[in-house]
Amino acid sequence: MEIKDYVIKYDPQNQFDVLVNSYLQIENAWNNQIKISGINPSEISNIIISGLGGSAISADLIKNFIRDELSIPLLVNRNYSLPKFANEKTLFIASSYSGNTEETISSLKQAIELGCKIICISTGGEIESIAKSKNITCIKVQEGFQPRYSLGLSFFSLLKVFQVLKFIKDQSSVVEKIKSIWKKNGIEFSREGNTAFNLAESLVGFIPVIYSVADSTSSIGYRFKCQLNENSKLHAFHNEVPEMNHNEIIGWESYREKIFHSKIVIIADEIYHPKIQKRFDILKEIFSKSGVEIINLKSNEDNFKVRLLDLIYLGDWISYYLGVLRGFDPSEIDNIHTLKEKLK
Repeated sequence: MEIKDYVIKYDPQNQFDVLVNSYLQIENAWNNQIKISGINPSEISNIIISGLGGSAISADLIKNFIRDELSIPLLVNRNYSLPKFANEKTLFIASSYSGNTEETISSLKQAIELGCKIICISTGGEIESIAKSKNITCIKVQEGFQPRYSLGLSFFSLLKVFQVLKFIKDQSSVVEKIKSIWKKNGIEFSREGNTAFNLAESLVGFIPVIYSVADSTSSIGYRFKCQLNENSKLHAFHNEVPEMNHNEIIGWESYREKIFHSKIVIIADEIYHPKIQKRFDILKEIFSKSGVEIINLKSNEDNFKVRLLDLIYLGDWISYYLGVLRGFDPSEIDNIHTLKEKLK
């Protein structure tokens, strides 16, 4: 079958077009006029971003993206409550695309009680209602997407917040470059025989085990893992170097292809510490001896920030194609809906 046939048969909500046009989300978010009052950046001692799923990955990504610029601690919170250090010197950001994520709502209410400085990012829902009632800045993002398909909106809105508050310098030039690449690659990845489709084909029948690097490309690895779970309806696993060198590496000693039919995906980048590069060289030797195939994902762009978003976008396309190739609707998330209904 051709790509258009897979789209017609398995993608009734047309996430294919959403992916092709993702660059427009960047444009929409970056052009959004954000006004933040009542927050003095010099009085902020730490930042907590609360979110889950597709709304939380932007926080993971921002940690990698501004790793060399942000001078205060940043924590990604995926829970109902906040850490004990949260106080009036904390900038708390509630990120929920739907505005109804119960864990984020719970942590938002606690942030209000603790006197944190607060900003919300959402399409609406209860989070917007709370924000309005408490006179809290709520940045509205474009509606109409599933949270995991709205990364362009959530991430670049979050990045804009950091820029407006002057935690980081102006990011406009790099944002424009990322938008250009997403636009170009959206066209490329929608053509027959494209790289993303071919990589997806190579993963059919296998469980991907993804390795990235802590504090630099960890967001890419985790995002790819989650996208494979939701879009491809597939188990996938992710860990970080160097931590996995101290535990998970031993698991490959007993690797048996018929028991664990997997392929390793390595997120590669030139920015890695020389010792990290050496670790990957050794890991590849160990993996090869175990008989497991290795796939390298690497961007050739000349800017680290651009490479991050380049690989994020490639991973999204791979997970989409792997879903339709396996005969699944890349939009469907029935188990999540079932869980939410039962939690009520």
